[in-house]
Amino acid sequence: MSLDTAIAEAKAKLDAHTHEIVQWHFHESTGSPFWLEKKSELNFDPLTEVKCFDDLKKFPLFEDDWLRGGPVRRWVPKGYENEPVYVFETGGTTGVPKSRVVMRDHWIDYEMFSDTLPEEHFPKGANWLMLGPSGPRRLRLAVEHLAQHRGGICFCVDLDPRWVVKLIKKGWMEHLEEYKKHCIDQAITILTAGHDIKCMFTTPKLLESLGDALEERGSSIQEMGIKGIFSGGTEFTPQWTRYAVEELLGGSPEEGGVFMTPTYGNTLMGLACSKPITAADQYKISYYAPQPRAATEVVEFEDHTQVVGMGGTGRVKLYTLTKEFFVPGFLERDEGEREAPFDKFPWDGVSGVRPFHELASSTTVGVY
Repeated sequence: MSLDTAIAEAKAKLDAHTHEIVQWHFHESTGSPFWLEKKSELNFDPLTEVKCFDDLKKFPLFEDDWLRGGPVRRWVPKGYENEPVYVFETGGTTGVPKSRVVMRDHWIDYEMFSDTLPEEHFPKGANWLMLGPSGPRRLRLAVEHLAQHRGGICFCVDLDPRWVVKLIKKGWMEHLEEYKKHCIDQAITILTAGHDIKCMFTTPKLLESLGDALEERGSSIQEMGIKGIFSGGTEFTPQWTRYAVEELLGGSPEEGGVFMTPTYGNTLMGLACSKPITAADQYKISYYAPQPRAATEVVEFEDHTQVVGMGGTGRVKLYTLTKEFFVPGFLERDEGEREAPFDKFPWDGVSGVRPFHELASSTTVGVY
């Protein structure tokens, strides 16, 4: 199949999926109380006037402050009202945290992600280390499910990112360093306890700290038996990725080094995969959303309804389109460049993801 054909098919699939999801969320028998109430405020009828993805621009922007406070059941679609419900939080360093209800989305998202992992670096049946945030976050349960889905067992550290942000804001850098050391010590204890761990999730900052701590002990991530790392965080830059590959991971996978795949995700969207990273491509990182369940656009800074030209710079706009959760356009706190479709992901991507320049100075990035 040609790339043009694949792009056209992906667009048709996204259009059909969008129509199905809007029908679900705005029908009296299946929709959530939140969207059924919000429907009366709209100047159009979603059930009759949203026929394709581009029609989502008729909606006002999604406001993440809507997710603060309860009752969270207002987000549960009537079609799922008898299902067990998880609630995951994001942020929460000040005030009431934002919450998202989930039934199975975190499982589905990570099962889809699992299909993208190369088995030679992420062996089926291998055990995993989750070196990331614990507590009321989707990520920990999702990584645990990923390990189980692939036939392994997941070992986790205890890490409270809210405490980390408080330490940074108070300027308690000595305490921050000790807390980071505490988290890394937990990881090394797990890795050296004979659990035969071959895969892990972590963030750039924690990966670097783990590599440094192992080096001090005369060891390395490679020597710990790790074969594949899935990682996420805004610190992913081509420069850092090159450093990680060359200094922390023993070279490229082709040279026997540890395989690393960056991801871009959050509680609202799930997980966007990256195009394979190569030295030949200057370690450029391009992310592609898991269409049709989620989509991203790179839009003009002054007009969020206009997508920038290919290669252009703009703000990341997110859409979440699952039966559990509907986001018809949300401006992320990130910016980047629009990337072209390619054979594996025949839809637009985004590269160079970094904090949105108007917000960057007010954003606190913690230990993870």
